Amino acid sequence: MQEFLTKTYYYNTIQEWLLTLVIIAGSFIAAKIVYWVMGSIIKKLTQRTKTQMDDILVDKLEEPMSVMVAIFGTWYALNMLQLGTENGGQVYVDKAIYFVLSLNVAWMIARLANAFFENVLKPLADDSETDLDDAILPILQKATRFVIWSMAIIVGLDNAGYDIGAVLAGLGIGGLALAMAAKDTVSNVFGGLTIFLDKPFKINDRIKIGGYDGTVVEIGLRVSRLKTLEGRIVSIPNSKFTDSFVENVSLEPSRKVVLNLGLTYDTPPENMAKAMEILKDILTNCEDIEENHSLAFNNFGDFSLGILVVYYISKPSDILQTQTNINLSILKRFNENQLEFAFPTQSIYAKIEK
Repeated sequence: MQEFLTKTYYYNTIQEWLLTLVIIAGSFIAAKIVYWVMGSIIKKLTQRTKTQMDDILVDKLEEPMSVMVAIFGTWYALNMLQLGTENGGQVYVDKAIYFVLSLNVAWMIARLANAFFENVLKPLADDSETDLDDAILPILQKATRFVIWSMAIIVGLDNAGYDIGAVLAGLGIGGLALAMAAKDTVSNVFGGLTIFLDKPFKINDRIKIGGYDGTVVEIGLRVSRLKTLEGRIVSIPNSKFTDSFVENVSLEPSRKVVLNLGLTYDTPPENMAKAMEILKDILTNCEDIEENHSLAFNNFGDFSLGILVVYYISKPSDILQTQTNINLSILKRFNENQLEFAFPTQSIYAKIEK
């Protein structure tokens, strides 16, 4: 048995290989124990405190800390071996461990940053009166995550011995080519920034653009999304908002309604005047419209005497219900006073020769 354990394979004895495997396995077991301790014991202790920050920290740190224990245990075990001639293989192991450690630290920081956004900044944004922070917060969250992982990769490659200057120079040339190919994306990003700065609309505003009519449900860095009146979600590139006319329906001070009524040609002048008085009375006594309404007997049509009615529904009122109430009142009052609405008619005169 002793002879078997002392045999050398790839510069190390079987005993050294077995010991390395035992240490690696032990490090994974230790990582599992750390995960259990943080999840079962420490969490119970933090739940007794009044603040929730310690609960969040434990929840976000338990997995990265457990992985870090396994990484250090594996690193220690591999350092006990002779890897290649003059232990040259250990250099590559160290580089790989440095890179993996950088990613693990980035994972830990990204989880903490995400918890900060979700549990600290998001409640503050929800409580604020403006919707701008609600739109910018997801963009900042994604940008922060991108920066953390980018820095982790750069630091990991630098610790692994790679020439970061050459890599960044190559990325700069590649980035220039990418920017040329992705000019539409860049224009969309600048369009998103324009929306945040100029504020032509905000989330939950109803807008009209490019034939679409809907409510803004998301303002992103590249695209914004509308929920149309049919209930469909439409994604619109932000560059379209800078190149097209945007009608913000939600910003209208009141809704203008133009109503054209037509009475029959056999209506006498006194009944036309009576119809005007009825319409004026209906508009004056309606609380949901503004006072600046107007009436006019404005047209001798092909088959009717035209009356033009213009009124404005005030901002907080239900537009459709207000129109319904006014139209029902007009129909009822006109019928009570024998005022007949005209409909398309045509008279044909024939000359009969004897």
